[in-house]
Amino acid sequence: MDERYICVVGAVNLDIGGRPFAPLVMLDSNPGQITVSPGGVGRNIAHNLRLLGQRVTLLTAFGEDGPAAELRESCLALGMDLGHAWTVPGGRSSIYLYLTDSQGDMVLGLSDMELTASITPEYLERQRPVLDGAALVVLDGNIPEETLLWVGDHVKAPLLADPVSAAKCRKLLPLLPRLHSFKPNAIEAAALTGETDPARAALALCRMGVRRSFVTLGAEGAVCAEGERLLRLPCPETRLRNATGGGDAFTAALAVACLMETDLEGAARLGLAAGAVAVAAPGAISPDMGLDRILEVRDAGYYRPAECL
Repeated sequence: MDERYICVVGAVNLDIGGRPFAPLVMLDSNPGQITVSPGGVGRNIAHNLRLLGQRVTLLTAFGEDGPAAELRESCLALGMDLGHAWTVPGGRSSIYLYLTDSQGDMVLGLSDMELTASITPEYLERQRPVLDGAALVVLDGNIPEETLLWVGDHVKAPLLADPVSAAKCRKLLPLLPRLHSFKPNAIEAAALTGETDPARAALALCRMGVRRSFVTLGAEGAVCAEGERLLRLPCPETRLRNATGGGDAFTAALAVACLMETDLEGAARLGLAAGAVAVAAPGAISPDMGLDRILEVRDAGYYRPAECL
């Protein structure tokens, strides 16, 4: 039995999502479907990792309000180790509100993540044995800048980071030389590098110290770089139902690829396959997610070659 575990440091929140039945009409009420579910980038990555068969320890903060017990129970039911998470006295659970178009593509997101400020360097200092003993530490860009800096300066385990958004990604700049793998989308990569071309941005991130950069392009696939090697890979064919969970699934698959010591192209293909499985589901997490399933998607008949750039 593999005793290695992945430590995820990040947010747990309540997701409230809306999808209209027809094209959105702004400044008006739109008939549609609203869903409420456990979420958070850190938690969703951890959820996908559990579905991919990995042991996961989640370092996070829970509130003391109504949704907190449900959020905690959702993690425990999946087999996540919450033995080192903590409950903030009087804390209010984080909430993420998002709206897609009628096809499932993101239109707007609004995050109320004040609770993540409680994921402090002092809290992580108490968890040093857990962090240093991990095979890999995955960082959610929602956590405070000073906490990210502390991780870069003190944690011995390899690091993987998801920047979460263009508004939050610049917090990660000082951490880039410590990252084994980094998964921004094209907007986040441009915000960090000043390069609007995804290929140039992927290379620039490596020149800034990242060992492997994976710039995701939605339905166009991804551009990835390691040193001066640059590849563009297509996205597997899929039916888009909800794009909000694709990035978290991609990051989880990259974490698995790190443990498998997969090469650059293999890691990118695993991430793209996981993303394709995720966006075909109505919610942020696909019930079909699993290592066998993403390997099947990766190796399917529409497997197309990488383009060396």
